[in-house]
Amino acid sequence: MNPIAVITTVGSRDEAQALAKALVERKLAACVQISAIDSVFHWQDAVQSEPEYRLLCKTTRERYPELEQAILALHSYELPAICALTLDPVYTPFADWIAAETR
Repeated sequence: MNPIAVITTVGSRDEAQALAKALVERKLAACVQISAIDSVFHWQDAVQSEPEYRLLCKTTRERYPELEQAILALHSYELPAICALTLDPVYTPFADWIAAETR
């Protein structure tokens, strides 16, 4: 069991809610937290500034490939940000819960 947090961003609260629900229902994530953020980025030869919603998905390294594919299939962006952080150290009972919920 290798717990990780996968981060992605979307452009609306509705899309964030739908994506989070789909990932949890498919048992690809044990939990998804949604935060409103402001993003500044370089895209199409210009600096852009947009409100976005960040999703923090708790899952396992073993489920990452399926989670990534689901995000790509459901995401509205041409190039979605999808990156993972290792959760180490992590409270063992919490890590166990993540593993149980993503089996």
